Amino acid sequence: MKVLIADDDGQMVRALGLLLRARGDEVIAARDGAEALQAATARHPDVCLVDLGMPKLSGFEVIEGIRAFSAVPILVLSGRTDSADKVRALDAGADDYVTKPFGVDELLARLRALVRRSGHDGAAAPLPEAVVRLGEVSVDVGAHVVERGGVPVRLTPTEWKFLETLVRNAGKLVTRQMLYREIWGTDDVQDTGYLRLYVSQLRRKLEADPAHPVHLLTEQGMGYRLVLEPQE
Repeated sequence: MKVLIADDDGQMVRALGLLLRARGDEVIAARDGAEALQAATARHPDVCLVDLGMPKLSGFEVIEGIRAFSAVPILVLSGRTDSADKVRALDAGADDYVTKPFGVDELLARLRALVRRSGHDGAAAPLPEAVVRLGEVSVDVGAHVVERGGVPVRLTPTEWKFLETLVRNAGKLVTRQMLYREIWGTDDVQDTGYLRLYVSQLRRKLEADPAHPVHLLTEQGMGYRLVLEPQE
């Protein structure tokens, strides 16, 4: 696998490079945003690890630039913990977000999950229906297409996997541990804020009133539930 590491922290780049090369990956290192965007254009990586605070071009600009020509999975590695930065990165086109410092096992699990989803090679249970409707939103699970009022809605691979897991278990409680396993391949995820962030993003894109959701419901302290038809 060809991995682009875009980070101006030389020690971080070296450490990640050693880790990835040890498992057989090819590593492309970029120390600023302009170099990262050029490398992504010329070298066609299979996955990109992008820091947000880089010189010349910010990580946000790099993500937007890559998304202009590629659907390659993008994982943000950043020390920024503000949810606004996470939302901005996801809106720019990032697929997942890991806050520094992070555990090696979690990072590798997220990488595996991103690459697996981008290739659509994960074995999954058959879906009960080809198309699911949530009010004016239609979810074509076979084609991986979501439309709202006939207008396509872009979901990141992580948002799609979150939604797909809920669709496969429509009407049932989906626990946080189940979501961790389905999305990241492990239930050993320490920051539960990631799930809140992604469900917030999905509500903003899919619910008529994100502040008062009727389809993507939170089961406090347990997980989430997808309701296909809102209860009166």
